[in-house]
Amino acid sequence: MLSIPLDPARELPFRDGNAGFSLTLKRNCSISPAGLAGVFVALAFVVMAIGAGFAAAGAWLVLPFAGLEVLLLAAAYFLYARRAADYERIVLEGGRLIVEVAQAQTTLRYEMEACRARVLLRGAGNDVELGRHLDAQTRPRFAAELQRRLRD
Repeated sequence: MLSIPLDPARELPFRDGNAGFSLTLKRNCSISPAGLAGVFVALAFVVMAIGAGFAAAGAWLVLPFAGLEVLLLAAAYFLYARRAADYERIVLEGGRLIVEVAQAQTTLRYEMEACRARVLLRGAGNDVELGRHLDAQTRPRFAAELQRRLRD
């Protein structure tokens, strides 16, 4: 998958095909959910080992707080992992514009005629908001490029 760079001097990575284009926008996550799960397991093991060591030394009240810390770490992991894989995929093929939006484990797919589609940076109701994973400098460039490609 392609992602939009943060450097505004770089070009938008539209992947051109024979009859259209494809672009995937996603969050710039520094660690994958699977990688974060490994870090979580390692931290949980260390925290519980330290808590068990204190409990064995007679400070048994440390163990419930260690368990609470592991539960809070798990909650933070699930909040992160739920949104880490969000993306927007925009495809123009055969005069049809297809927009696929994956957000919090829900995927919505919109199809419309490319000649009737208009680029909206903000929409309400049934409008599709695109570019939510872009920074403020890249969003207008993305909108202009998408509008240009829809007219072609």
